[in-house]
Amino acid sequence: MALRNIAIIAHVDHGKTTLIDVLLKQSGSFRDNQRVEERAMDSNDLERERGITILAKVTSVNWKDTQINIVDTPGHADFGGEVERILNMVDGAIILVDAAEGPMPQTKFVLGKALKIGLKPIVAINKIDKSDERHEEVLDEIFDLFVSLDANEEQLDFKVLYGSAKQGWMAEEPTGPQESMTPLLDMVLDHVEEPHVEPGPFRMLATTIESNPFLGRILTGRVLSGSIKPNDPVHALSNDGKIIERGRISKVLSFKGLEREPVDEANAGDIVAISGLVTATVADTIAAPGVTEALQAQPIDPPTLSMAFRVNDGPLAGQEGDKVQSRVIRDRLYAEAEGNVALKVTDGEDGESYEVAGRGELLLSVLIETMRREGFELCLGRPKVVYREENGQKLEPIEEVIIDVDEEYSGPVVQKLAERKGDLIEMKPSGGGRTRLVFYVPTRGLIGYQPELLSDTRGTAIFNRVFHEYAPFRGKMQGRRTGVLISNGNGKSVPFAMFNLEDRGPMIIEPGVDVYEGMIVGEHSRGNDLEVNVLKGKQLTNMRASGKDEAVKLTTPKKMSLEQALSYIADDEYVEVTPKSIRIRKISLGSNDRKRASRAAAKSV
Repeated sequence: MALRNIAIIAHVDHGKTTLIDVLLKQSGSFRDNQRVEERAMDSNDLERERGITILAKVTSVNWKDTQINIVDTPGHADFGGEVERILNMVDGAIILVDAAEGPMPQTKFVLGKALKIGLKPIVAINKIDKSDERHEEVLDEIFDLFVSLDANEEQLDFKVLYGSAKQGWMAEEPTGPQESMTPLLDMVLDHVEEPHVEPGPFRMLATTIESNPFLGRILTGRVLSGSIKPNDPVHALSNDGKIIERGRISKVLSFKGLEREPVDEANAGDIVAISGLVTATVADTIAAPGVTEALQAQPIDPPTLSMAFRVNDGPLAGQEGDKVQSRVIRDRLYAEAEGNVALKVTDGEDGESYEVAGRGELLLSVLIETMRREGFELCLGRPKVVYREENGQKLEPIEEVIIDVDEEYSGPVVQKLAERKGDLIEMKPSGGGRTRLVFYVPTRGLIGYQPELLSDTRGTAIFNRVFHEYAPFRGKMQGRRTGVLISNGNGKSVPFAMFNLEDRGPMIIEPGVDVYEGMIVGEHSRGNDLEVNVLKGKQLTNMRASGKDEAVKLTTPKKMSLEQALSYIADDEYVEVTPKSIRIRKISLGSNDRKRASRAAAKSV
């Protein structure tokens, strides 16, 4: 059967996974009576909850005697590492662009990578059924983007389709015919080249990894040359050509719709998953025993943000999770770094903590949330930017930020990002009374900014960011402006005490929860930290009836999500994460310890 290998790449929420749903249905991959979940490719619990794709996945459809292997890629910039490594598996790409929003930061990022390795993209302008669609302007913006990314003449002569993945059609004209995805599938057959096959024995570059309880480690990649059968001997080579391990292939799996089926043989050009090896990982070359030269993997952009993961040493440690030892945390983090090329893990100096560096807050928070659901308890330090030194100059990562906002709120957005050392690059109307603002902002200025943006714009802003470059350090930046309320004892929080403390600032805990000395229970209305007693009950005498306590009405606490807590904490604070709770605490729990630590910090400055 003839073969085509394509990737679908686009910005987050532009319709990639929905498009694949429709292609699978219309190509006959499902039975007529088969019940299929919406966004079938988003199989991970977190992907379904957040409505985003996190992991790159492969599926395939059969169309006119041709097998089309399709790779669904994440659209969020923090998961760009997933996109970079799969591009060498494919020969073509469908660039999906929203007919109203136009090309966004991640579109630019992935398109740049695709053009660099010589792919000829097909442009599909999706969501043409939107009331605020502007397909003509969007097409001009896409062409300008191709030019700015140094596309060659052949790439600039790209094919364009219009349609709506949700309604299940694509056509060469914006008006239709609104029938099916046939024009898109036909265009893939006509304009995407067959896989380039190199001569020689079996070679394959591993691009994704997963663990299976029955088959062990499964490596997915594209067979560059030769063929592979179950039980064939192979060895794995690292980037520098060293042999990592030798073994035999136990299973060769091909992709059919949403399933993986064992096959007797896979040939050059096929995208397959293989099992049988125990050490080989992403970016390693799996090859026949005679091969000595490794295949070169796509370089991955470096991490820009790091965070300390450490053992939970608080008074409530071990009560909610069952994975609390530093050895177990270390093994889990290093296993994650094996499969996720955008993560980098290093041991901390004290042996109890590990420095985890990644692309952004979302990438790290998804890892934390996954570990939390697996039963881990962790203490997490404040996210820090990864700096560079070049020619004696300190460089910091700068991100391109695009914010779509109602015109009336553009002033506060510009002001807040200017305070965070951001430069306004472009300001233009984006239709419907909205303005598009483009900034270059240091990564450290964006830590914790998104909740503030949504508050400033009444939840109407659309916020997108992507790594731009390393640039000279832009100077000191103002941190959190308020202090915190710290519990001065251990026990359960009492409504009566919390009611009397409301004048001091908003609470972040509810009544009746376990608290301990050094745990942060609220936000102080002033700039300094304040120790408070949330355990003090009402003194009951014959003059004060116990039943009166029920009349206390508390203000709803300011509960924080994991991302909000990580962006809220200061340098001397931790976020404590367990399977059931997210708490914020001081690193030094005792009052005297905190005073000693602050004096030592003042002397060192």
